[in-house]
Amino acid sequence: MGKQLCGYDFDRQRPVGRRIVDFYCRELKLAVDVDGSVHDFTREKDERRQRELEALGVTLLRFWNYEVKNDIAAVVRRIEEWIRSEEKRRGLPRREASTKPTPNPSEGGEQLDDVARPEETASELRSAPRSSPPGRGQGWVDREGPTI
Repeated sequence: MGKQLCGYDFDRQRPVGRRIVDFYCRELKLAVDVDGSVHDFTREKDERRQRELEALGVTLLRFWNYEVKNDIAAVVRRIEEWIRSEEKRRGLPRREASTKPTPNPSEGGEQLDDVARPEETASELRSAPRSSPPGRGQGWVDREGPTI
């Protein structure tokens, strides 16, 4: 997801109340969590956590790790749809993402010449390693070879 989506800043691993969420946009009061297979067994705890965040006026969008690893485009699209809907609900002007690329700290801070095109992103997604679907546990993969 990077640092921005639809022109809004997101922080990673951000404390919100007594909880820490995976991604948080303070301006929209939007938290995004990515849940792994351990959450198959923590439903009551997760529901309590969500109620605590909602009591603070925060909306929590939750996605399975499997969804993020195997169809990130759909996950980002769902977050964008929520943001656009919230802009309309609040009467906010529609923001657009910055056209100026920001440095990628994992690559030493140099700026990229081109912004990735959708067809490149789709190609990268197809070649990305697959993850376990919910309820299958760690190490399960749907491809040739033994499962771990």
